[in-house]
Amino acid sequence: MTQTVNMASDLTLRPAEARGVADHGWLKSAHSFSFANYYDAKHMHYGPLRVINDDWIDAGGGFPMHPHDNYEIFSYVVEGQLEHKDSMGNGSVVSAGGVQYMSAGTGVRHSEFNPSETSPVRLLQIWLLPNIQDEAPRYNAVEISAQDKDGTLALFLSSDGRGDSLHIKADSDIYAATLVQGQTIETKLGHDRIAWVQMVKGHVTVNGQTLRHGDGLAIGRGGQIVFENGRDAEFIYFDMAK
Repeated sequence: MTQTVNMASDLTLRPAEARGVADHGWLKSAHSFSFANYYDAKHMHYGPLRVINDDWIDAGGGFPMHPHDNYEIFSYVVEGQLEHKDSMGNGSVVSAGGVQYMSAGTGVRHSEFNPSETSPVRLLQIWLLPNIQDEAPRYNAVEISAQDKDGTLALFLSSDGRGDSLHIKADSDIYAATLVQGQTIETKLGHDRIAWVQMVKGHVTVNGQTLRHGDGLAIGRGGQIVFENGRDAEFIYFDMAK
């Protein structure tokens, strides 16, 4: 007897070219959700996901000290290096493959700069709405090796801090993966959950939907999720509470 596989469905593509764009000279950014001067009432957030900005920062450029509160914020560095400093006294430089995470809580000021004098940095800056507010702010960083995410979902931020992941104050488990032709990743999304796939680079197929560099995919109904047909693909996968 052939067993029917219940595939996750209710797929909504967010094409890369439909994102909002900003060009400040030293910063070029594409916004998946409404941000700063880009406003689209149909794309304010998805579940707890509030911001996905695909940023290119020129050599020596960056964001000076500015405040945040009650957001879970992380920067996923794709190319180059990113330097973080904050009002808690933290300071670090994260290279490609690294993630800077900050829980803004009751309030924190921070800066992010490209420390290179010659090369740009590319990062995805991502904000999530917390499920716990007004706690003390904190900062941490994690490295995701190429081997860790090769053909598999590497958990790096989670709601419970399991494994080597960082514990975040959002009901979200966040993974990184790379995929090439011949590799397949399968995972299951709970029926009380939603998911988002954000393409970092390359091409991949998710439950029959082709995604390309910069595309996002909302998955609104639980079940099996299959990632396949990767062509130099790298993506971030969010498993989130509705």
